[in-house]
Amino acid sequence: MSEKPFLLGVLKLGNIGTTPMLELLFDERADRKNFDVIVVGSGAKMDKAEAERIAKLMIEQKPKVVLIPSPNASLPGPAMAREMVKAAGIPVILLSDMLKKDEREALAKEGFGYILLPADSMIGARREFLDPVEMSLFNADVIRVLAATGAFRLVQIELDKVFAEIQAGKTPELPKIVINATKAAAAGHFSNPYAQAKAYAAYEMAKSVADISVKGCFKTKEREKYIPLVAAAHEIMRAAARLADEARELEKDGDSVCRSPHMKDGKIGRKTKLHEKPV
Repeated sequence: MSEKPFLLGVLKLGNIGTTPMLELLFDERADRKNFDVIVVGSGAKMDKAEAERIAKLMIEQKPKVVLIPSPNASLPGPAMAREMVKAAGIPVILLSDMLKKDEREALAKEGFGYILLPADSMIGARREFLDPVEMSLFNADVIRVLAATGAFRLVQIELDKVFAEIQAGKTPELPKIVINATKAAAAGHFSNPYAQAKAYAAYEMAKSVADISVKGCFKTKEREKYIPLVAAAHEIMRAAARLADEARELEKDGDSVCRSPHMKDGKIGRKTKLHEKPV
């Protein structure tokens, strides 16, 4: 196993709820020693021009693996970025909210990894409704859902496997996973069955937001019709966040919250009692 830290690349195109948190999931205390991180991003934009520009910047850094979070990974911008990075001989793992089955199969055949989070749903991007405050609140709700239901822990587990293989000098096996409510709740390690049920429900509610947002943003032309739709989508996400929070509070009440902190060498500890030490 190499003692030298490897370089993890995170190439951010556009934004989903996972985007602002991704690299932080693996070094929550800023003391991990087995990798360094380079992040490049295009802000909210994700067309081909931005994709080409930041992909070139990333390739110059020569990371051992690149994570690419983006909305709808089938769009031209994300597709260009991943092809450029892969052509440079760097393994690529996509994180997104949606991909059709045939698109997932094509990516796997081409050698890409992917982690899809359907509950990381599209925002209600209508100018009459979405201002900076609404955007921030929606993303905060998405992050709470993904964190409290167990989805983020599953992302952490799957990608830490990749990092361990890279550190060991192996060619990593890239994940190919769609995180549904069952998988998320299992990773959440809920001891209270009602907490698990609430987490499951929260994830499914958040997932349902996508259909309403798509209808409001792309399929409905009349202002008096699309504004209530995007507003309703955000209300559902808010309710899902509150339900996910209730699930975690139930676990707190029983002193059974599962915590999985990283050690300095990258290994994952675990504990369930507040006053325990992670092992």
